[in-house]
Amino acid sequence: MNLVWKPQTSRAIARTLMRKVGVLCAAVADRNMKLLLPVLFASVAAIGNAMFALGQRQSGSTNGLFFVSASAAVAFVLGLLCAPLFGPLEAAATLRDNMRAVLLSGVGLFLTYLGFNLLYSRFGTSSYVLYASISIITTTVIVGMMWLNEPVNGLRMAAIAMAVGAVVLFSLGSTKP
Repeated sequence: MNLVWKPQTSRAIARTLMRKVGVLCAAVADRNMKLLLPVLFASVAAIGNAMFALGQRQSGSTNGLFFVSASAAVAFVLGLLCAPLFGPLEAAATLRDNMRAVLLSGVGLFLTYLGFNLLYSRFGTSSYVLYASISIITTTVIVGMMWLNEPVNGLRMAAIAMAVGAVVLFSLGSTKP
């Protein structure tokens, strides 16, 4: 085996360095995206939730549940309009193969709307922190960790403990003027 070092031109060295820098940048960008995309997606959901809460509070409807149902109809239409952006619609196959999950999610969405309506109409949007904290516990702990066996690390456990603390503090704060 002949291991002779061959001198490289400065262009070849520059190309090799640029390729390695490109790989490094891609790795950094991938890591940053793994940090930023969840925050971006959660922010979109949070903005939507804030719009929902504001709309519900500004509603002059005497029947809050009908108002929520009408807003759900708007969300349904918008969802259908955006669905093709995420791949083929395949409505029949989706409903046929996932009817139990569709029913479970539909009942869950109804309970969310019902709970929001009762919470906001009787206690105002400032009580949202209570919903958010309990939601962290039910979704992350019960659904994620216990039901789906999703991994959790020390930082996430600390966040869950803080959510429990937020429920306790909010409940204590609600009893004081």
